[in-house]
Amino acid sequence: MHRLVAELPDLFQFNDGNRLQRPEDWPRRRDETMEAILSTEYGHLPPQPAGIRAEDLHPSAVKRFGGARYMQYRLVIEGGKQPFWFIVQLLVPTGDGPFPVVINGDLCWRYATDEVIMEVLGRGYALALFNRTEIVPDNYRSERDTALYLTYPEGDFGALAAWAWGYHRVVDFLLTQDFIDPERIAVVGHSRGGKCVLLAGATDERIAVTAPNDSGCGGAGCYRWHGEGCEKVEDIMRPVPYWFTPHLADYIGNEGAMPFDQHSLKALVAPRPLVSTEALGDLWANPTGTYQTFDAAREVYRCLGVEDRIGIWYREGEHSHGIEDWRAFLDFTDLQLRGIQTERSFTDNPFPEMARAFSWSAPGK
Repeated sequence: MHRLVAELPDLFQFNDGNRLQRPEDWPRRRDETMEAILSTEYGHLPPQPAGIRAEDLHPSAVKRFGGARYMQYRLVIEGGKQPFWFIVQLLVPTGDGPFPVVINGDLCWRYATDEVIMEVLGRGYALALFNRTEIVPDNYRSERDTALYLTYPEGDFGALAAWAWGYHRVVDFLLTQDFIDPERIAVVGHSRGGKCVLLAGATDERIAVTAPNDSGCGGAGCYRWHGEGCEKVEDIMRPVPYWFTPHLADYIGNEGAMPFDQHSLKALVAPRPLVSTEALGDLWANPTGTYQTFDAAREVYRCLGVEDRIGIWYREGEHSHGIEDWRAFLDFTDLQLRGIQTERSFTDNPFPEMARAFSWSAPGK
């Protein structure tokens, strides 16, 4: 049973009621949308630090990864109310580079298995790994007396915004390394890690490819479209309200009043490439609702003339981030950043009988 609470908001309607007429006006509409999402859903990301310093902790080579270089750094953030740091691990293929790079903050869950690492390195990508829970904890307690909250105590950011900020700081660091290609940076994450990856990609234009996996409610899913057995605002705000701002609770049972939905967040990534990888059996992550947000956000990509830069991909199975998901993500990234063609489709609709959750379209289309 699927239920549409309300039509998805028109991405091209300005706050004053006027409608966008030209692609050149999208940045202004994007700014309006960004502010609505940050102030209501995630909180504003912590500020750009005054400085960032990388302390080299452990350089070596790893035989089981074909002699790839392995480096571990402590990233020291400067300029906040008190010192802050977290650890980044970096694996770099053999050769001179510069290499495209994949950033993954799910080190706390170890989804980047040895098989995944070999796949990433084998395709010629560097891999940067960090534990997002070093930025702020994910302990099912709404405490703000620890970690980054103490460095920026005035902030209104929830945990997802803090974790997205962590991705941005890893980007800062990677841009100082001459063996990294600054134009080819991709971010990927799973579940709650996918939620923060989508936010990270939406809020940092240095990120070339954004790839949330099974991210569901608060991620690539949809608040207004309730797929069978999916997580809703009331479900997510009960155990983990600290992921968001308190304002999101105002829409429990009232999703239709939101000034945005998650297609809005996806649209903020445009015109840069975006792909969501999903599981048909992961009902909690709302696979049908995720297709609705993809289809709606695609209108912005269509307006900007880059419809081929947004994709979605489904597999059979349930909630996980396995090698099949990583290969799909890497295929999309190869296509977007290297022009390497693949037989994999990133536009297939596995729900052809499902009605659209919106009736508007891109200007002039």
